[in-house]
Amino acid sequence: MPAAYERYLVPVVFRPFAEDLTARAAALHPRRILELAAGTGVLTANLLTAAPSAEVTATDLNEAMLAFGSARAPGAMWRQADAQRLPFPNGGFDLVVCQFGVMFFPHRIQAFTEVRRVLAQGGRFLFNTWGPLGRHAFEAALRAGLERAFPADPPRFFQTVPHGCADPAVVAADLEAAGFAVEDGQELTLQGRAESIADLATGYLTGTPVRAAVEERGDGPAVRATVIEEMAARLGPGPVTAPMTAYVFRAVA
Repeated sequence: MPAAYERYLVPVVFRPFAEDLTARAAALHPRRILELAAGTGVLTANLLTAAPSAEVTATDLNEAMLAFGSARAPGAMWRQADAQRLPFPNGGFDLVVCQFGVMFFPHRIQAFTEVRRVLAQGGRFLFNTWGPLGRHAFEAALRAGLERAFPADPPRFFQTVPHGCADPAVVAADLEAAGFAVEDGQELTLQGRAESIADLATGYLTGTPVRAAVEERGDGPAVRATVIEEMAARLGPGPVTAPMTAYVFRAVA
């Protein structure tokens, strides 16, 4: 799954936002950075380049992602960690960053409280979340393809998890409940460019948890063909450029 995620999804969906988050992080001139939910290391690698004097500690809960990311960005210190129980001392970092990870935390306020604990006084928490699914053109088309492939019971992973944290007011309230002061919250729409809709669909179907849902329902090749056909009908076969909306938050401990 990490290989498919890295090959098909990172260049189109995640790299544009990693570049934006990196620029925001570098502007803070951090010395000790903790990254949560680092995945395959797209943001990690950018941080190492943009803030070469900073110590970067990258974490993820998933062992396969850790193995892939540590090979891609060996300049960081990699460690398996649960964001809700961080294995780091109080006040050990001046910046915590997280790209599209907070939506996966089962107890967000608990995770935010842990982030605040490991930040030094005045340290920043910088992260992004996806906006509503309907404002992510690629994933809206994917949803339509999955609904066509599974009319009775389509997988709902994208609605409930990646786009399940799409109300910025709720996110800001959770930060404040964890003791943060929200310094900035911005809506950001960037363009993703997919050379091939077929490849992008393959990435979503094999490089995300939707893979398990498709395998449980059986007939993967037919599902893939249906999803590709529906996505191409809505977006074109590629190359295609389409908008993706997210929210970016910066909070201070």
